[in-house]
Formats: sequence, C-alpha cells, structure tokens
Amino acid sequence: MHPAGPSIKDIIAQKLDAHFELTKNRTSVRTEVLAGLSTFLLCAYILAVNPSILGDCGMPKGGVFIATALIGAVGTFLMGLLAKLPVAIAPGMGLNAFFAYTVCLGMGFSWQYALCTVFVEGLIFLALSLASVREQIFNCIPMSLKRALSAGIGLFIAFIGLKGAGIIRDDPASLLSMINFHNTDLHTEGACAVIAFIGILLTGIMLTRKIKGAILYGIFLTWGVGILAQVLGLYIPNPARGFYSLYPDLSFEDYSAAFASFGSIFGEVFNADAYTHTENGVVVEQGLSLLLSSTFFVVMFTFFFSDLFDTIGTLTGVAVAGKMLDKNGRLPNIRGALCADSLATSIGAVFGTSTATSFVESVCGISMGARTGLTAYVFSALMLVSILLAPVFIALPSFATAPSLVIVGFMMMASIKDIAWEDPTDGIPAFLTILAMPLCNSIAEGIAWGVISYTLLNCLSGSKNAAKVSVVMKVLTVIFLLRYIFI
Repeated sequence: MHPAGPSIKDIIAQKLDAHFELTKNRTSVRTEVLAGLSTFLLCAYILAVNPSILGDCGMPKGGVFIATALIGAVGTFLMGLLAKLPVAIAPGMGLNAFFAYTVCLGMGFSWQYALCTVFVEGLIFLALSLASVREQIFNCIPMSLKRALSAGIGLFIAFIGLKGAGIIRDDPASLLSMINFHNTDLHTEGACAVIAFIGILLTGIMLTRKIKGAILYGIFLTWGVGILAQVLGLYIPNPARGFYSLYPDLSFEDYSAAFASFGSIFGEVFNADAYTHTENGVVVEQGLSLLLSSTFFVVMFTFFFSDLFDTIGTLTGVAVAGKMLDKNGRLPNIRGALCADSLATSIGAVFGTSTATSFVESVCGISMGARTGLTAYVFSALMLVSILLAPVFIALPSFATAPSLVIVGFMMMASIKDIAWEDPTDGIPAFLTILAMPLCNSIAEGIAWGVISYTLLNCLSGSKNAAKVSVVMKVLTVIFLLRYIFI
C-alpha cells in the first residue's frame, strides 16, 4: 500500500506557513488564530461604544455600528496585507469623542463636515507615509523613548482595564481611588470588581503554568465566573445604572434597519450641501466655503496630531513588546503599516465613522506570540462576523477583559530594564513618557512629554549630549510646544 498523502489540514498549514513565514517568525497557525481572537475580544467594545458616541451628534447608531465593523475589517486587512503585522485597526476612542462632542455638538458643525475633516486628514497621512515623513519620525525616536513608550502603554492599558472593571474609579477628592466595598452596591459595582480581581489571579496562574492562550482563556473564564455569579444571585443586573445581563443574547434581530441607516451615512462625506455650521440652532454658514475657513484646519490638525502620534506610539509599543525592531531600532514594513492606517482613516470617513487608528489592544496578541499578518486577517474576519453576532460580542462585559489588559500591561513593563536609568538625559525623558500616558489618558501626550524633555535636557547639557538629538527631534519639539501654546 502507498503511504497516505498529506491531509487537507496539513496542506493548508503548509501554505499558511509559506505565505506568512510563520516558522521564520517563530509562531504557528494556532498562535496567530488565538491571538487574533483575543485581540478581537479586547476590541469588541468599540462596536457598542462608537455608535453610542457618534449617535449623540445625530448619526444613526445602526449605521455607525455597520461602519465600525466594516472599517475594522477593511483597515485591519490592509494592515495584514501591506505590513504583515498583527495590529488591529478600528475607530479610535478619544478621537470619536472629539468628533461628536467638540466638533459637532460643541462647535456646531454637522457630522458630514466632521467626516470631511477626517477624510482629508487621512489623505495627508497617506501622502506623508508615501513620502517617508512618518517613517522618519518613527525612526528618529531614541531607543530609550521607544522602550519607555512600550512600558507606558503597558501602564495605560492596565489602567484602562482597572477602570473598566470598577476597581479604580474617579474621585473628586483625590482624583482617583480604589473602590470602597463598604459604600458600594455589592451586587453590581462590587461584584464586577471582585470578579475582575479573580480573573487577574486566574490569568496569572495560567501564565505561571505556561498555558498557551492564557490571556484568551482568562477572558472567557472571567466571563464564566460572572455568569455563575449572576446565576447564584451574587451579581444582579441593573440596566438603569449600566449593569446588564451577562448572558449572551443569542436572539437575532432584524438588521435591515441597521443596513438601511448605513446607506444614509455611506458617502455623506462628499455631500457638500450637508456641511453646515450652526449657532444657537441657526445655520450661519453652509457648503464648500466651510472647507476654506481657519476652523477647518484647526479641527483637521487636531485629528491629524492625535492620530499621528497615537499610531506611532502604538506601533512602537507593539514592536518593542514583540522584539520586532532591527538592530537600528527600526520596524520592518513600517511604511506599509502607516499606509494601512492612513487608508483606513479616509475609507472609514467614507463608510461613516470617525478616525480609524491602530489599536493599542493589539499588544495582547503580540504578548501571546503573534508576529504576522495572519493575526490581522483573523481579526478582520471576526469583525465581519460580528455584524451578525453583535449581541454575543457586545454582551462581553468590561470586567471580563480587564484581567487580560492588566496582565499584558505587566508583560510590557519588561522593556524598562533596558533603559539607561543611570543617564538622566535618557532616564528622565523615559520616566516622563511612562508617567504621562496613564495620567493624561493619552499615548500622544506621552510621546510629547518624552520628546520635549529629551530634546531640551540633551541640548542644554553640553555639546556632547546635544549631538544625540536629531534635527527631526528638534522639529518635533517645536511642533509640540506650539501645539501646547496655541491649541
């Protein structure tokens, strides 16, 4: 008898290995798939939050939901195709709030006008990416700051996880404080905080025991503990206060209305007649003339600045965490990544959503061993599936993802061991970079603090240190300072 040939499974695995160079990158199909699923679960909240925020400025929530899922799929696919990196792209938090509450509700511009500023920003990004300007900015950042960016992002996402779980909360008296179980409803906030802490322990134990996929399993285990708590009556849903049932809603709704409303926002970025500026409810200006105003450039630059440095910071953190930088501190395929991010921003505006950007939660997949674009493709496919299975994914509570964010944050802190702390011109900027991200709730601010302090400290500490500062770093410092002065 002739020996049996390779199975279909083996053939597919071989082709994927050859295409994505999995063996060369010390990863596997299983690792990349699990990483893609984990990253998606951490980012799934955007499917619920983005429609809610943009809906406040008059956009149909159902249509924004479809647009959010589609740009998450298209943008991340482009990241996998052009850069072969395991980085997810979706509408960015913070940028969507600026879109809705500042530009539309605060300044009185229509959402179509706001989409136009996002569209133009994306095109400028693309031009700068093709001209290698963004690449030069990435490459000019000193290694000490790159390592600090990774650690700062680690603290930032851990902070997001703790706040999402309710363990850390806003406190008017002391800015932030830990949850007080004596003055808290133990069946809502208290239960969520305790379950999240249990999840951190469970995920940490699995990580200690070197269980592959520990971060992903931690999400489901924590969710499972929450469901058990609801069954036992320890967690009691209270929708009026934002605490919903933890059971996945498997009932499928009629999505025709959502697709219809998506049709009403798709392409509206080009509807110049809908560009309006209102004051006290009265339209004071309308049409293409709004694109020539100084306000347009201020709004567009604000989107541009935040997106530029959020993306650079995220890619830096991902690269350092995954040890993807070459000996010169550069990230291979960085131009492809920046082009994918730029295209996603403009395409997202056409779909009908705010600025798309590289998601910091991508470090979760990196920490699980993801190294190739296969993870991005898995994420992209899941974003498409989410359109039909939205009730399941949206039911995932924030306390279930909190343990993974905290553990990934812990893993990213490892980069600080390679910072030259004994040299104040490296150590102080690195420290300020790490400090600023969680305190300012912004990756871009962390970069700004680091760049400004690095440039000034070195330039004012003698000619030898001043020689370390590149021309690009000096230009960036001036730009950051002008932004703080005028915006």
